[in-house]
Amino acid sequence: MKDLKELFEHQLKDLYSAENQLIKALPKMVKNAHDKKLKEAFEGHLEETREHKERLSEICKELGIKPTGETCKAMKGLIEEAEDFLKEDASEEVRDAGLIADAQRVEHYEISGYGTVVRYAKELGHKDIARKLQKTLDEEYNADNKLDKLAESRLNKKAK
Repeated sequence: MKDLKELFEHQLKDLYSAENQLIKALPKMVKNAHDKKLKEAFEGHLEETREHKERLSEICKELGIKPTGETCKAMKGLIEEAEDFLKEDASEEVRDAGLIADAQRVEHYEISGYGTVVRYAKELGHKDIARKLQKTLDEEYNADNKLDKLAESRLNKKAK
């Protein structure tokens, strides 16, 4: 990579891969969640994740780049950890608390990635693209906050 433009494109492809992987993983989290509100949170985020992937597709089309071809190894590892956790012998309450922990690791990774590409887009003069990416970043923060509230107000206490 020779400049910020190429790094920006690489990061967009990485996020596209991450969103794609998450679309496949979230249904497993929905299936394994016991708490109704947690299931609903995962289902809602699955719909948002599909929108994030579509938004990235539109951005890549606008920039004239193909979003495929990268594999986000970080997301792959985070999903593998979550799948390993699901194999553990845990009570429903502990499973829900663990699913939140795994989901928040994913959210924090996405927050970091989207925060970076928002800055790059601004630096490269892509104001409209930066706004689109900021919308996704805001949605990732909201998803993380929703998980925080579920954990702190109910699910962690049930897991005690």
